[in-house]
Amino acid sequence: MTKHIIWDWNGTLFHDIDAVVGATNEVFKPYALPAFTADDFRAVYTRPIWVAYERMLGRPLDEGEWELLDNGFHEHYFRLAEICGLAADAELVLTGWTGTQSLCSMAPHAHLVPKVDSFGITRHFTRVDGLVGTTGGEKAAHLAAHLQALAVDPAEVLMIGDSVDDGLAARHVGARAVLYTGGMTTRADLEATGLPVVDTLAAALDHV
Repeated sequence: MTKHIIWDWNGTLFHDIDAVVGATNEVFKPYALPAFTADDFRAVYTRPIWVAYERMLGRPLDEGEWELLDNGFHEHYFRLAEICGLAADAELVLTGWTGTQSLCSMAPHAHLVPKVDSFGITRHFTRVDGLVGTTGGEKAAHLAAHLQALAVDPAEVLMIGDSVDDGLAARHVGARAVLYTGGMTTRADLEATGLPVVDTLAAALDHV
């Protein structure tokens, strides 16, 4: 039985795919690559992010190249994300769930907290955790730390996210997961995990 929901932010509660794709296109302009559409981006997206970048370039990243790309991405992303909003049914599901819920994101913590607060939804979460330090990695260790801080039983937790990495992280900590198609991963890749896949956040609550 689910007593606690852990939400992902980017691509799940926060509908920011246009900002992600736009920022990615900006940082890859010097490489003279064709501009990516949302579907193009989903076709190469994975975590850690530097692996996705290597897919885009068709080669390993050079020494120091990841840091330059990551810094450039976030500079453009924070600007473009200003006009992005919540997923269509985000507020509905946050207010409709009667158990506890929290937010665990791979976004930088210093930017995540005020962004969540700007939508007036912070009150729904018992805890909000973004990353402190290096971005772009995998979620498993971050989710494990989030769960430890919450002191909740993983067997009573449902993780709702938009990436394969969200599902793998949930399995790592012993929680259940539902994956949402509104973010940065193709439906085919989500379904390949064997986890439930939904097209709306409201449908994710059918799996609690």
